Amino acid sequence: MRRTILVVEDDHGLRDVLIRGLRDEDFDTVPAPERATALRLATADVSAVVPDIGLPDADGRDVCQAMRANGYRSPVIFLTAQHRLPDRLSGFSAGGDDYLPKPCHLTELAARLRTALKRATPPPDASLGDLALNAVRHSVSVRSTPVDLTPTGFRVLAALMAASGGIVSRRDLVRTGWPEGAQVHDNTLDQYLTRLTRLRRKLREAGSDRTIGTARGIGHRLS
Repeated sequence: MRRTILVVEDDHGLRDVLIRGLRDEDFDTVPAPERATALRLATADVSAVVPDIGLPDADGRDVCQAMRANGYRSPVIFLTAQHRLPDRLSGFSAGGDDYLPKPCHLTELAARLRTALKRATPPPDASLGDLALNAVRHSVSVRSTPVDLTPTGFRVLAALMAASGGIVSRRDLVRTGWPEGAQVHDNTLDQYLTRLTRLRRKLREAGSDRTIGTARGIGHRLS
């Protein structure tokens, strides 16, 4: 099945190059030159979004945040000439799944899209104690009370629930929360662990009996 990619790029020439290259890699494409069109087209019919960060009417990271706020859950891979670590981290914080600097090889972009789409396949519905995870709705509840989680939080909790009380290594949890190909630096890991702390707090505030424990030097378990 061919997947449809939303290409958000204001440069007409570059947008055409991306569209032709992705079509050669067996993707369908939909173009968007600016924020309003991108938000209108980012629906369930679009399998992934490839936005430029430097758009004429908005920052691509703000566009991604707006898409996430509108309920768009599929992968977002940023393309940008901004290569610094803070730039990459801000892209992930905005809800992006990957970050590819310009100029890029279209074969690499296609490979990253395939990997992100494979990783985005919803996990099976799961339950553990008072926790219930619904893959289709991308939701988690505690005794039928919804828990508001980010896409990263959902993926991490799904991985912990799938282990059924077993230990999930910290490296595997980082890979769950961060995309393939992203370089995990010390401060990236610190940011990830901060998100894990927030996940613990959200479960506690929802009244769950489940806790995320730490196996020192190994990883974490949901017990």
